[in-house]
Amino acid sequence: MVARRDVTRDGSTVDAILRRIEDHDFHPIKEGLTVDRNTGDHGVANLQDDDWRVRTLTIRDLIRLGEAAVPQIAAHLRDDNPHVRQVCAMVLGILRAASAAEALEERLVADLDPVVRSQAAISLGEVGQGLSALRERLENDPSRDVQHQCELAVYRIAQGIKPTPERVSQYAALDESAFETIKVGQLALDFALPDTNGKTWRLSDFLGKRKVALIWIFADWCPVCHREFHELIELEQEFIANDIQIFTLECHDLYRCRVMVGAEDLRPTYWFADRFGEGGLQKLYTERIWWPHLVDSAGSVGASYGVQPMAYVVHSEWINRPSTVLIDEDGIVRLAYSGKYWGDRPTIRQTLEMMLTGRYQFEPPKHKSSR
Repeated sequence: MVARRDVTRDGSTVDAILRRIEDHDFHPIKEGLTVDRNTGDHGVANLQDDDWRVRTLTIRDLIRLGEAAVPQIAAHLRDDNPHVRQVCAMVLGILRAASAAEALEERLVADLDPVVRSQAAISLGEVGQGLSALRERLENDPSRDVQHQCELAVYRIAQGIKPTPERVSQYAALDESAFETIKVGQLALDFALPDTNGKTWRLSDFLGKRKVALIWIFADWCPVCHREFHELIELEQEFIANDIQIFTLECHDLYRCRVMVGAEDLRPTYWFADRFGEGGLQKLYTERIWWPHLVDSAGSVGASYGVQPMAYVVHSEWINRPSTVLIDEDGIVRLAYSGKYWGDRPTIRQTLEMMLTGRYQFEPPKHKSSR
């Protein structure tokens, strides 16, 4: 275990903040996927589970310590606890801590946990350093998930794509009293978020005027998410003809969200690419995505809607629960569904059917055990 060297600000210390992670019993992770400790299935079945809250607030509080805490946070990249190492790597990326680049490279190359290596790759891309190490791991890492994050980071650094400057303040402003405040049968909570082209969208502009569907997805590496995008493309005319406003939302920074919708020149090497036909995803998306894809960078809107950012690991990255919120033409929330694993929520066709009929009920299929 590393020696503790604490930074104090407003009574908080690096040591005290990280102790929350060390003392918490997270669900186990196997081969880059979270496994429910009680059921043995992939995912987390208990919607009241607080893994996500402990992780989210730890990240927030470390970010609030600011740059003065960077040396102490970087020291914990060698902690015995992989959850501590992952959290510290993530915070250093959000803070764009250039002084921690060498320590992040060490985790990318030497850490035995693919989740930590994956986060180190993401953070090096945000910091803008470590090209040689990222290229080497892109070629040689045994995990395809780590390879993918290295590919995204290499492109990001080569193109000089920096995180949006407001990302740090968004994480620092997370307010736990606003978490999970959405209630079915009540007026939807307003928010304002940018899309991948920089246009700001306000939910209040649509409340009381048309039906709205909010669909939180995972990331560009998710074949389920891409299948949902294809369904949205296929059903464009039905949604438009029935005056239904669709928003997809992603709890990543702008760059990652732009990769998802094919807005960057990058052509990632997806292991599922052959499922989507000739020409690749980017060409299809840039020509046919008709709805706004919103950047919920710090997951603040998701947290208020009960989406639970960083609920569990999928493909070696901590990510939100898949969630769908349906709002009627009076602005009232009629469905707020959070999935217990990554394929668990209404399909786009089922979503359309609920909004057309006004019968907002969904019974998920039973999840086949991963055991």
